[in-house]
Amino acid sequence: MPPVPSDPVAVIGASGALGFGVAIRLARSGVPIAIGSREEKRAQHTVQRAQAIIPDGRFSAHDNAEAVRAAGTVILSVPFRNQSETLTNVSGALSPGQLLIDASVPLAAAVSGKATRMLGVWQGSAAEQALEMVPEGVRVVSALHTVSAASLTDLEHPLEQDVLLCGDRHEDKKRAARLLELIEGVRCVDCGRLEMARITESLTALLISVNARYKVHAGIRITGLPDPAWE
Repeated sequence: MPPVPSDPVAVIGASGALGFGVAIRLARSGVPIAIGSREEKRAQHTVQRAQAIIPDGRFSAHDNAEAVRAAGTVILSVPFRNQSETLTNVSGALSPGQLLIDASVPLAAAVSGKATRMLGVWQGSAAEQALEMVPEGVRVVSALHTVSAASLTDLEHPLEQDVLLCGDRHEDKKRAARLLELIEGVRCVDCGRLEMARITESLTALLISVNARYKVHAGIRITGLPDPAWE
């Protein structure tokens, strides 16, 4: 088991299902969580929800910029339509050396289209758009696109799923893996450079289609990898 970080991890978008699930799963492993929202009052409400589920969890409520300033690692889990605005608003709070784990997906649902279709992003992917927007020196890793939000929020549900990581520096991906693998049942897989997020993000749409057809909350598991995968 990787060491539990002493510094808070900021979760921006924790009022949504995916962000909330990541927050409570990490908190259950002992990670201090700084929950960010556009309004601190909304973050406080999310903290109350989370604390009711994880009574021993260490949660704090902030507006988005304050949450970013409090953390060494930031998990961005907002709808794609809000990604650009959110990053613009927190840009001044981000600093070189911080790790941004981007879970945004450019689903057509962002513009009232089908959730099983993708939008074209000029940069190639939501993660590459994020990299373009953050200050120089902020590390960006793409992750969490194939993990069901419903599975994350159901703490009785054993995950046993892979998280696909994309990023331009191996050390950044390893840093993200050490954090996310604190979630029981999660294994992180290095999928290559950040441009590969163009593929991993689209797997969200694929899984939405699969889950709708089979009425399940399926994830992804890749076979044949060395164990441990990060050595």
